[in-house]
Amino acid sequence: MSATILEEFFIKRSQQKRKTSPLNYKERLFILTEEKLAYYDYDLERGRRKSLRGSVDLQKVKCVEMVQPEPNAPQERLYPFQVIYDDGPLYIFAKNGDIQSAWIRKLKEMVRFNKDLKQKYHPCFWVDGQWRCCQQEVKQAMGCKVLEGTDTRKGKSHTCMKPLPPTPVESSPPEPPEPVASVGMTVIAEYEYTPMTSHDLELRRDEEYTILEMSDLNWWRARDKYGKEGYIPSNYVIEAGNVLERFPWYCKNMNRSQAENLLKKENKDGGFLVRDSSRPGIYTVSLFCKISGDKAGGCRHYNICTTSQGQFYLADRHFYSTIPDLINYHQHNAAGMFSRLKHIVSNRAQPPSTAGLGYGIWEIDPRHLTFIKELGNGQFGVVKYGKWQGQHDVAIKMIKEGSMSEDDFIEEAKIMMKLRHENLVQLYGVCTTQRPIYIVTEFLSNGCLLTYLKEGLKQHPTKIQLLEMCKDVAEGMAYLESSQYLHRDLAARNCLVDSNGTVKVTDFGLSRYVLDDEYTSSEGSKFPVRWSPPEVLLYRKFSSKSDIWAYGILMWEVYTLGMLPYEHLNNQEIVDKLSRGFRLYRPQLADERVYGIMTSCWIEKSDERPTFKELSHNVQDLLYEIQ
Repeated sequence: MSATILEEFFIKRSQQKRKTSPLNYKERLFILTEEKLAYYDYDLERGRRKSLRGSVDLQKVKCVEMVQPEPNAPQERLYPFQVIYDDGPLYIFAKNGDIQSAWIRKLKEMVRFNKDLKQKYHPCFWVDGQWRCCQQEVKQAMGCKVLEGTDTRKGKSHTCMKPLPPTPVESSPPEPPEPVASVGMTVIAEYEYTPMTSHDLELRRDEEYTILEMSDLNWWRARDKYGKEGYIPSNYVIEAGNVLERFPWYCKNMNRSQAENLLKKENKDGGFLVRDSSRPGIYTVSLFCKISGDKAGGCRHYNICTTSQGQFYLADRHFYSTIPDLINYHQHNAAGMFSRLKHIVSNRAQPPSTAGLGYGIWEIDPRHLTFIKELGNGQFGVVKYGKWQGQHDVAIKMIKEGSMSEDDFIEEAKIMMKLRHENLVQLYGVCTTQRPIYIVTEFLSNGCLLTYLKEGLKQHPTKIQLLEMCKDVAEGMAYLESSQYLHRDLAARNCLVDSNGTVKVTDFGLSRYVLDDEYTSSEGSKFPVRWSPPEVLLYRKFSSKSDIWAYGILMWEVYTLGMLPYEHLNNQEIVDKLSRGFRLYRPQLADERVYGIMTSCWIEKSDERPTFKELSHNVQDLLYEIQ
């Protein structure tokens, strides 16, 4: 049992009741140790503590700060302070100012190196459904006062130096630095690439190439070992010194659900792969094993841990200086896991999408397109599945005349093609030499996310699977946000799902070119009222924060498996209710923390909504905790 650092009787305010009353304030014995802040019932007659009433893991604390006393507070509640963690603020009342200051000082000292420490806090209480200091009505709303000693540009405190950690200790490895790409560096082909134009250079897997030019982010000019030069897709190669990508067991950008599906499909006892964890900088070994009597088998996931000296280990403490050495050891020894790592399972066969169908291609010859089947009817016209040059799967939007401001879009398409992210549907090019014009994009076999939620899931989705869908969208939108792109029509119907279950955002920015009055006017029946925030409905004010609101609605769609938001209300009723503070209810499949992320997107004041980068981190953290 950990040694006690501080011990004191405090009054604690209950967080479970909506209304505050004398019954909500109870005296508890608080004990602070290295790991936890715990509070207990206490038997005064016998002079001993009784049952544990609750505890807070110090690693999850995000802020410790004073609280302004309530007006006309009794003497015993004049010195409150708050401990903010994942479940909300824990309100504690000290007997005097000296005790209050001592506990705040000690707690701050103990949590000062925690991840995700808050930059802003609420100086007043959450009372009867709102923050007394700023009157916000969302409990998870960002604080309204900046913490002293915080650099608001970076969210860092500069008050102390971090001591050296003890040895050995489990810790998260530092995020790997982005490779510094430079002309002259040597790269290795991760995938085969067949030239699409006379400017391209063929890539042969595992061979080395020298980079000659990097003026285009997506296409680098390179030279092979025979002296031949040309352009290659930059996402098909890795820097020669990048170790993990060279091993077939490493599956970059694969989430937990995708790993389980791949391992179960292989159905080999001891099948394994290594993937990125939901928390950046951490790697996970996913293992399929068949326990005695279990024919179906199951998956186990082990985070690769590090010591303070930078050594790696898994379930048992067998330390290695590199991850490949660690994997090699466990290929021969189970050492604390359900099975040794017997069979490599990989998804390397499917190469990623390229930004265009070859270097410099944005105008596609329609004679190179083959139409195979109709996929559906969209805002702009018919969408078909087809092939480019008879071999590459593509989706083709056939734009009906009069539906789009074509000239403006064609200019924008040249820029949009350069946007490349694993959670965005890749634009390959356009056909503008005839009418109707075509928009040619990446094809995703599982179709629209909305339909996938309603019909495509083969079994009842897990909490992790639903959260991974939300993470995919948040990361794609964070990339658009960093590129100063607005979507303007984010919804489940405008996301697609690939064969692995990865969700990708599509049709970003296209709503700017719509010529349909019913769509472009907020009074029109086609306007996406159900996904729009008050500032768009009332003032037509679009921003990245209006996309944030729509993301919260999309999360709600995911957790209701495709239900229509505000299904019993018409457009005018929605506008009226939103202006009075009405919000969507918590879906049955969403717990309070997931719903808290949703409601943070629906804060009335747009500048107080989170960014997509913050949302992505919040979803990643939640994923990491429940895995």
